Amino acid sequence: MTPETLLKTKFGYDQFRSGQKEVIDDLLAGQNVLTIMPTGGGKSLCYQIPAMLMAGVTLVVSPLISLMKDQVDALNDNDIPATFINSTLDYSEMRDRFEVLQAGRIKLLYVSPERLDSEAFDQLATLPIDLVAIDEAHCISQWGHDFRPSYLTLTDNLKRLPSQPTVVALTATATPQVARDIKQRLGINNEVKTGFERDNLAFKVVKDQDSDRYLLDYVRLNADQAGIIYASTRKEVERVYHLLKKHHVKVALYHGGLSKEERQANQDDFLYDRASVMVATNAFGMGIDKSNVRFVIHDQVPGSLEAYYQEAGRAGRDGLPSEAILLFKLADVAIQHFLIDQSERDEAGKKREYEKLQLMSQYANTEECLQTFILSYFGDVGEACGRCSNCLDTRELQDITVDTQKVLSCVRRMNERFGKGLVAQVLVGSQVARIKQFQFDRLSTYGLMKGQSQKAVVGLIDYLTAAGYLQASGGQYPTLRVSALGLEVLQGQQQVFRKTALKATKSLPVNDALFEQLRQLRLSLASEQGVPPFVIFSDKTLRDMCAVMPQTETEMLTVKGIGESKLAKYGAQFLAIIQANQAEKSEMSPNQ
Repeated sequence: MTPETLLKTKFGYDQFRSGQKEVIDDLLAGQNVLTIMPTGGGKSLCYQIPAMLMAGVTLVVSPLISLMKDQVDALNDNDIPATFINSTLDYSEMRDRFEVLQAGRIKLLYVSPERLDSEAFDQLATLPIDLVAIDEAHCISQWGHDFRPSYLTLTDNLKRLPSQPTVVALTATATPQVARDIKQRLGINNEVKTGFERDNLAFKVVKDQDSDRYLLDYVRLNADQAGIIYASTRKEVERVYHLLKKHHVKVALYHGGLSKEERQANQDDFLYDRASVMVATNAFGMGIDKSNVRFVIHDQVPGSLEAYYQEAGRAGRDGLPSEAILLFKLADVAIQHFLIDQSERDEAGKKREYEKLQLMSQYANTEECLQTFILSYFGDVGEACGRCSNCLDTRELQDITVDTQKVLSCVRRMNERFGKGLVAQVLVGSQVARIKQFQFDRLSTYGLMKGQSQKAVVGLIDYLTAAGYLQASGGQYPTLRVSALGLEVLQGQQQVFRKTALKATKSLPVNDALFEQLRQLRLSLASEQGVPPFVIFSDKTLRDMCAVMPQTETEMLTVKGIGESKLAKYGAQFLAIIQANQAEKSEMSPNQ
């Protein structure tokens, strides 16, 4: 059987995506290869198809237990024999699985990197392992954003396997330096890189405005879509969770402060579509195979562009139009600074993290195409995407010179010794004790902006700092001073402009009536089998059904994502809904 035949009969696709066939050919020829493809680019097929063509077992090293279970469920549902061995199993369950493996009835075995360091290695070494696939391979590099020490011993452990298997390392986020590190550690010469661009993903940066208002508006406008909202701290996760819950959003939360049982229950609610939005720290997501996440919003700035692209890439894994939105606030940069300060990294490590954080700030403030900025960081090139918030920015500029002069003047009159909070309180005419204590209520700038909210004035100060009119210095509570550029504004030599607030829009695909009917059937089947809905069919497959409108089982096989196994299991039920919909349309047609 050829790779092309398996692609069609098992996975329901007519042709390989860019790079997939090249990787498969290398592996079938016994050559180690590093595979760099964007999230949703089809990395899994690169080892799943060779696994079915090789005589022995394919060992898949995967960092998170939840990813193993989802992928094994999906493979088994497609009649591809797969299993996993991890800490969720007791001794007897593990023994039973090894017996099935020894009997040659399993093609893919998923394990964690820690499992290769345990007593289970001796049993693994007895298996006829032909191929080892190392997922999330950037974890092997100390230069990578998700470095895991347990990955370092992989090289030695792989050398100890008697079968001397072929190795494929797979990642979506590897800078040139990380790629070199992976290849050196694993003895890989070949590299297949298809580029980092996600042509179905629209990037947006929202700053200098009320981010809570934007968040609420966006989630309301896209209430029929699944999304993830990331925050850096447990406290912020809890705050955003309660904010959305108060406004009747079907929301779940996930962070390290919850019990294992709570985290699992909340994760299942999201995977099984009982909750449409997950609010989480970055502890959530690497192992989530949910393909129909339509938006990822970062409520707080992450520590690096690699982490951001990895997390943002969880939107639109099925290839349908999706959005990645960064709500950028300067105060959140200070939180990341604090997290770096408190980390156990050495000084050189902290310096690298500060540089990565500085690059995140540059991303948030650049005026070039956001996708191009990201590609450049990963050593890739590309044209302006035409779909990010910078490419599509048609907002009008507002002249805010007068308000800027009020802020700068107030900072000067307070002798440049205080932070933005107190400056804003003086400008809006607050009567807090500190203002009276320092006699700031006698300043000519006291109450100059009393028609505005304190939050709006703080937002203006953040904007003026980011734009270079003010400079913030100091540790946890930085003080403000007027820059040379700010002095030019005070002296009337320079105007200041600011774009109007970016409004939330409903820009994601609309779910029509037929799609919703198919989605409900999928949910019902998934509930019966105890698997996430996307294991049955992806959103992309459901949308292709709506486009093709198959009327027979033969036509059903032309839908992307439907192979012979899926057709036999589910074809008749989905076909019945499509046929009924077509008949209803025919009855309503005025030409009939």
